[in-house]
Amino acid sequence: MKILQGIAASSGISMAKAYRLIEPDLTFEKQKIEDVDAETLRLDESITASIRELEAIQQNAEKELGGDEAAIFNAHILVLKDPELIGPIKEKIRTDKVNAEHALKETTDMFIAMFESMDNEYMRERAADIRDVTKRVLSHLLGVKAASPSTISEEVIIIADDLTPSDTAQLNRKFVKAFATDIGGRTSHSAIMARSLEIPAVVGTKEATQHIQDGDFVIVDGMEGTLIVNPTEEVIAEYREAQQKFAEQKAEWAKLVDEKTVSLDGKHVELAANIGTPDDLDGVKANGGEGIGLYRTEFLYMGRDQLPTEEEQFEAYKKVLEGMDGKPVIVRTLDIGGDKELPYLELPEELNPFLGFRAIRLCLEEQEIFRTQLRALLRASIYGNLKIMFPMIATLQEFRQAKAILEEEKDSLMKAGEKVADHIELGIMVEIPSTAVMADQFAKEVDFFSIGTNDLIQYTMAADRMNERVSYLYQPYNPAILRLVKNVIDASHREGKWTGMCGEMAGDELAIPLLLGLGLDEFSMSATSILRARSQIRNLSKLEMEKLAEKALELGTAEEVVQLVKETLSE
Repeated sequence: MKILQGIAASSGISMAKAYRLIEPDLTFEKQKIEDVDAETLRLDESITASIRELEAIQQNAEKELGGDEAAIFNAHILVLKDPELIGPIKEKIRTDKVNAEHALKETTDMFIAMFESMDNEYMRERAADIRDVTKRVLSHLLGVKAASPSTISEEVIIIADDLTPSDTAQLNRKFVKAFATDIGGRTSHSAIMARSLEIPAVVGTKEATQHIQDGDFVIVDGMEGTLIVNPTEEVIAEYREAQQKFAEQKAEWAKLVDEKTVSLDGKHVELAANIGTPDDLDGVKANGGEGIGLYRTEFLYMGRDQLPTEEEQFEAYKKVLEGMDGKPVIVRTLDIGGDKELPYLELPEELNPFLGFRAIRLCLEEQEIFRTQLRALLRASIYGNLKIMFPMIATLQEFRQAKAILEEEKDSLMKAGEKVADHIELGIMVEIPSTAVMADQFAKEVDFFSIGTNDLIQYTMAADRMNERVSYLYQPYNPAILRLVKNVIDASHREGKWTGMCGEMAGDELAIPLLLGLGLDEFSMSATSILRARSQIRNLSKLEMEKLAEKALELGTAEEVVQLVKETLSE
C-alpha cells in the first residue's frame, strides 16, 4: 500500500482500477518529399479530420458540462483554421520539401516556445491549445489512434500527468469515477472540470504517474487530497464506510434545495452561483441557487473571430434573467485582458498584463464595445432582476465615468421608445487593495460591492496565483486579507448597502465561518458548492462566528487562522 498526497480539487471518495491516460507514440523521421501537393493534401485531410473530432467533442461537452466548458473547443477549432499557423506549415512543406509531420512539428514548436515565453497567462494557455491540437493532427498524419477517454467502458480512475481540455470533455461520468494528476491546482482547468462533473479529483500529486500502474486499485479522497494505491482490505472497508457517509450527506444536502440559507441564530445570507453562459442555469436551479452572483460575460466574446452583436448579447442576458424568475442576476461587464485576451481586438503586448490595460480600463477607452454591451443589458433589464457591476475599479473617477456612460445609453434608449427597468443596482468588483482601503468613499456612490478574492489576494500579497514558485503566498486566510474584507463589508453596511463575494474563497469550507462572522451578505460560488455551503451555514451561529472573526483578525499568520477555525468548528 502506498499513500500519495496532492491537492483536494473536487469533493468525494471513489475507488476503482487505475487507467493511465498516456500519450501515444508520435515519433517520426524527417523525410524529403517530391510531391508537394500530395503532402499538402495529406496535411489538409488530417486537419479536417481533427476539426470533425473537435466538433464532436464540443457537442458532447455542451451536453455534459454546459457551454462554458465547451467554449475551449471553439478556440481549438479556430487554431486549426488560423492561416497564421497553417500557412507557415504549408510554406515549410513547399520550400523545404519535407514531410507534413516535420513541417507541422517545427512550426508549432516555434509558436509554442514563443507563447510560453510571454509574461501572460492567457498566451501561455494558447501554447497549451496549440500543443493539444498539434498532437491531434500528428496522430492523424501518422495513423496512430490517440488516447481517448471516450473509449473507456468500465469503472476506472484516470491517472495522468495532466488532463487537457479535450480529455476532460470526453470523460463519461458513468465510467470515470475520479481522476488524479501530477500537476495542477484548485483553480486549474482540470480541477474546475471535475467540480462541474461532480467527480472526486486530486491534483498536483507530483508523482502519481510514477507510482501507479494500469490495473492498480486506487482510492481517491477528494476531500483530503489523498491517493491510496493498492490499499489493504481494512483500508478499503474504512473508505467504503466514508463513501457511504458522504453519499448520505449529499442526500441530506439535496433536501435543502428549496430552503433559505439561515444561520442557527436566524441570520439570512444569500447563496448565489457563478456562471459563464446561459447553459449553466440548469445547474444553478438544481442546486438551489438564490441568484446569480457573477455572470462572466467575457465568454460571449471568446472562442469566436469577431465581437458579439448587441442583439446576440441581448438574447443571452434576457435568457438568464427570465430563467432566474425574478431572482437577482449580477452581470459583470466585459473583463478582458490579463489572462483573457481577444485575438480580434489586437491589443498591444504588455510586460505585465495583469496590472495593465484590462477590464474597465479597456472599456472606458474602447467605448463603442462598452456601450454596445450596456445597451444590450439595459434592453434586457425588463425581463428580470438585473444588477450590473464593473470590474477592476481602482478609482472613484472610473466608477463615475462608467456610470455616466450607462446613464447616457439609458437616456438614448428611452428617447427611442425602448423600455428599461426603473431601477438597476450598480456595483463594483473589489479586487484592488486601494479600492478595499477606500471602501468608505466608494460606499457613498455604489449600490453594492462584490469582492473578487482571486485577484484581491494576488494583488495584496504581490504573488501571481498561477506561479507555482510563489503559490504559498496565495493565502485567503491571511489576516491582511480578512482585514480588507472586513473594511469593505463594514463600509457598505454603514451606508445601508450590501457586500457579496464571488471569488473561490466564498465557497471555501474553512472561509465560510469567517465570512459569516465578518458580516458578508452574499456568497457566490460554483453551483455544485451551494447545497454544502447552505448546510454548513445552517449549523453555524452568526454570533459565535463574529467572535471567531474578531480573534482571527488579531492573529499574525494564515496558518494560525486555519488552526483557530478548525479548533472552533471541532468544539
